[in-house]
Amino acid sequence: MTENHLHRHVEVSEDDHPVVAADVTVPDGPGGTAQASLRAEAGHIAPGRRARLVDAVLDLPEVQESARLKAAFPLGDTESLHRLQQRCEDVSTRSAGWSALLDASLPPGRTS
Repeated sequence: MTENHLHRHVEVSEDDHPVVAADVTVPDGPGGTAQASLRAEAGHIAPGRRARLVDAVLDLPEVQESARLKAAFPLGDTESLHRLQQRCEDVSTRSAGWSALLDASLPPGRTS
């Protein structure tokens, strides 16, 4: 039996050029685990852009219906990690090569 998943792509742009982006996969139906892969363009990223991307991902209606989040983002991306810690519960992280892997609970009725 295969499970259906919804795939979403989210971007935050600067001067009409995407600087940070995420690919999000959410299983059909509420209460599942959303998965997100966050990435940034090479070079300087203005402060706040990564946090805006995290907010955009967590504000997706399908993610809001999920119970958990698994996310991968570049190791050393403290802005994304800090925002994820602010908006999620029971956050645990570990490194895997050049990435940080996050596992967290998404609180019900959450707002940014």
